[in-house]
Amino acid sequence: MAVRVSMPVLSLGNLSVGGTGKTPLTLHLAQELSKAGYPNAIISRGYGGRREIDPMDANPESNPFEVGDEPAMMARRLGANRVYVGRRRVAAALRAVSRAPETRLLILDDGFQHRALHRDIDLLLLDGVRVWGNGKLLPSGSLREPMTSAKRAHALVVTRGSRAQKDKIEAWWSNYGAGGPIFYVDFQICALRNAATGERTLLPARPGPLYAFCALGNPNAFYADLLAAELPWLDTRSFRDHQRVSPSQIAKIASCAAALGATGLVCTEKDAVKFTRAHLAASYLPIWVAEQRVINAEALTAWITDLLERIVYSVSDSKPRFAPGISAMPYSRF
Repeated sequence: MAVRVSMPVLSLGNLSVGGTGKTPLTLHLAQELSKAGYPNAIISRGYGGRREIDPMDANPESNPFEVGDEPAMMARRLGANRVYVGRRRVAAALRAVSRAPETRLLILDDGFQHRALHRDIDLLLLDGVRVWGNGKLLPSGSLREPMTSAKRAHALVVTRGSRAQKDKIEAWWSNYGAGGPIFYVDFQICALRNAATGERTLLPARPGPLYAFCALGNPNAFYADLLAAELPWLDTRSFRDHQRVSPSQIAKIASCAAALGATGLVCTEKDAVKFTRAHLAASYLPIWVAEQRVINAEALTAWITDLLERIVYSVSDSKPRFAPGISAMPYSRF
């Protein structure tokens, strides 16, 4: 039986392996829901982190090799007492509840398959470009579980929605979903930050042709986002998701980039959070960090806020129940 905690839990996850944009959307919702009156904390597994203490707080000064690159990145954006990591998400959730009494909401990052912790709102993310791949389960395909599991979700969130085949996705959701709404959101690169100096260049200003690299679950999505932002790259280098790119590898990338005539390197915030002084010194070309934001998510935020307002908690036993009508979520497009 799933463990309940004394506040609502919002879960974001997907059926496929990585690359749907969970982390930027999690960050966006954490910021927007806090503004809407729901101070929150993010619960993450801390994938890739090796730590002796578990669960653990992820704070702005945390070592990404302990807490994981994504929690470290989120903590640097959100501040202290906002991100908690644990191999057992229930333990991390209980730590968050005890250490941040002002918190009114927990956000479970990559939680669709992690069912030990009860969630009140379950969002299923789908990349609008890659969608469900070949539709096969691992290891033959990219699905973690069968498509029929989509019925657990209260809503479908299609990332990179402006490039999605909406009719195809909506037919799939009608067949496999539970009738909840569909939201289409997008990611937009809005600035480049110099990894060494912190200097920010706001788009549409551009530093010249770049050489792109990243260690993501879906690297092609990043390269496409750069082109959509009119940031041309001459070539790319991809590493496996969460990989610790070494200073020597940075040096090789810089050499390749210079040979092609690139004026700098560009990577994601998830990559940059793992940089040390040795990484920055390894490149004689500037390393630019692409700062990304979520757009077109206003309807999603409003829908979540409305549901949170209608969740009623019993003071005596801390067990949530939905107010009348909350389960009635007719299919609609946003």
